[in-house]
Amino acid sequence: MKVGLFFGSFNPIHIGHLVIADVMADQTDLKEVWFVVSPLNPFKKSRSLLHEFDRLKMVELAIGDNYKFRASDVEFSMPKPSYTVDTLAYLSDKHPDKEFVLIIGEDNLVHFHKWKNHQSILDNHGLYVYPRPQVDKSRIQVDHKNIRYVDSPMLDISATFIRNAIRNGHSVQYLLPAPVKEYIQLKKFYG
Repeated sequence: MKVGLFFGSFNPIHIGHLVIADVMADQTDLKEVWFVVSPLNPFKKSRSLLHEFDRLKMVELAIGDNYKFRASDVEFSMPKPSYTVDTLAYLSDKHPDKEFVLIIGEDNLVHFHKWKNHQSILDNHGLYVYPRPQVDKSRIQVDHKNIRYVDSPMLDISATFIRNAIRNGHSVQYLLPAPVKEYIQLKKFYG
């Protein structure tokens, strides 16, 4: 069974993430999409990052009972910062019946050569890439058989925008799934 791994801090998860996951699950050969909540991204600062269990809870609330989606806390018990290649090795060992591929945006593909053991990830797993606005396509090298572009809507929504909107008392009504919005309000996150 082929599984797409959608890594992210999901701080918070928003409709852009869900649209991309839905397209990947519906329009490719992926049987499932796992949202892998990253405790600490080696390329991001952590000062505005909610606790990993709160971010996992928001992913669980967002995906609800969609049988093609799964929330994963696999990186919570791994050394930090988390490196994708190590997570892939762990998951492949634990689930030998599954073939894992990464779901990434074009913006991440531009910098993919900086990832730890990026060539091993390409050769052994591959990438399903979704388009992102304002990406300089001339900087992307797409000459690998395991890179697959998947046409999907380009929603320029960022978690930073959402956090700032909440902090400033603005509406995020249509940017977040209702259960996630309610959880954020209940816990008074990002205020």
